[in-house]
Amino acid sequence: MTAFERLVATLNYPLYVVTAAVEGERAGCLIGFATQCSIHPPRFLACLSKKNHTYALARSSGVLAVHVVEDRHKHLAELFGGETGDEVDKFARVRWHSAHGVPILEDCERWFAGAVLRQLDLGDHVGFLLEPLDTASSKGADQLTYQEARDIEPGHKP
Repeated sequence: MTAFERLVATLNYPLYVVTAAVEGERAGCLIGFATQCSIHPPRFLACLSKKNHTYALARSSGVLAVHVVEDRHKHLAELFGGETGDEVDKFARVRWHSAHGVPILEDCERWFAGAVLRQLDLGDHVGFLLEPLDTASSKGADQLTYQEARDIEPGHKP
């Protein structure tokens, strides 16, 4: 393990579930690489692994939804991070509705739908630059973090 790999293994960044839909097909995945990247105008960068089933669908989607996963909803992280849409219909296991053409997870009180402005190749991930279209928020509870979810085995091959 390199010195940089040892350093980033100690970081504790928040986790999100990103959902997409194209022509009736739905997908969603757990992500850890994401951040607000502009205030005026508001922008958010959500990074999806190229190995992820959701990435293939997101590439063709004009809108993505980003859901804040609270620590009390670790089951969502386990489902969207530990299962692959190549084998499992994740949406059959959760309550959801559609907004702006993408699935919105009802257990997540904080989410936003964002128009995809640009896709940026970042190595083994692609960054989706999003412009918020619609937002739901509440005071919320503590957000689930990487260190709290380290035991989740990825649904796709690393």
